[in-house]
Amino acid sequence: MQVKDIGEQGLLRILQKFCPAEIVGDDCAVMATNPNQSLAITTDMLVDGVHFSDRTTGPYYAGWRAAAANLSDLAAMGARPLAVTVALAVAADTAVEWVEEFYRGMTACLQEYHTPIVGGDVVRSPVVTVAITAFGQVERDRTIRRSNARSGWAIVATGVHGASRAGLELLLNPELGQNLTEVDRASLILAHQRPKPRLDVLPVVWEILGSEGAMEPPLSPPLTKGGKQDFNSPPLSKGGLGGVQSPIAIAGMDSSDGLADAIIQICRASGVGAKVDRTKIPIPDIFSEIVSTEKALDWALYGGEDFELVLFLPIANAQLLVEQIADGAAIVGIATDSTDIWLTDSSGIYPDIVLKLDRGFQHF
Repeated sequence: MQVKDIGEQGLLRILQKFCPAEIVGDDCAVMATNPNQSLAITTDMLVDGVHFSDRTTGPYYAGWRAAAANLSDLAAMGARPLAVTVALAVAADTAVEWVEEFYRGMTACLQEYHTPIVGGDVVRSPVVTVAITAFGQVERDRTIRRSNARSGWAIVATGVHGASRAGLELLLNPELGQNLTEVDRASLILAHQRPKPRLDVLPVVWEILGSEGAMEPPLSPPLTKGGKQDFNSPPLSKGGLGGVQSPIAIAGMDSSDGLADAIIQICRASGVGAKVDRTKIPIPDIFSEIVSTEKALDWALYGGEDFELVLFLPIANAQLLVEQIADGAAIVGIATDSTDIWLTDSSGIYPDIVLKLDRGFQHF
């Protein structure tokens, strides 16, 4: 059997067996450092020709996107960024100017969030590869986990989806969208090249939840007969991977792999289902100028790299959050008692369909 036979998700299930069950399963690993604070840690690897290329991003924007991806993972956990380390692998004939520009892009993104580069490594490789590890700090009672969602909670997308994919398509196919204004074209391309990690959402979340955001005691974690988490099976109760649950009424992750992927991953970790209304998904208005309605929906659900947050929380809190964030934020659906994740249509035009992971980007 080869990796291609089991796919990315199958490979992850195997690798998770080598990690502590109570640590893995979210956008970051979270490790307690004292009774009130935890350290959030995330690592992302980017490979030339897979995650970036000079044709679509160039070194500056490749660096920006690399930093943004890690900061977005911290935001998804409710963590404040502290620092990053960078491991860089390049060929001997790589231009020094390319490397410097890559680091300028990373630094420009990180400086907006007061996050320094504090070390790393440099090695030789035939393919330019970058691995960034980001460290953040989160209060233990404000840790946002995928495994915390409850039936009846609303599903919030913190901004429009599909813009990054549209920007990528415009870069790859310059003839696309000839009827767009220069401003609209530039806005879509920047959505791909300079995504914004939504750390700005967190203060709004904490203000809304406040002391009223506390939850009842968590349910028991799903265990195998041996007392360990079974990574080959979905959660049997709302404990999520390892059964570690946040005491606040919120669950979430970022949408780096697409809106559909985020919703499905949260539902699986929490043991709930969902109904997502296609008419509520925030899509850029200018999409009508370049693609069909179905293609626009496909980009929003599966395009990825929008780096918005997807949050599950009680309806009243969700409504307040959307009102205060504005700028494309929307309630896109609701969690259900079922384990199925349905894409519905409140306008009655399209039939209901089941959302699946295999439509989005997978490495294998």
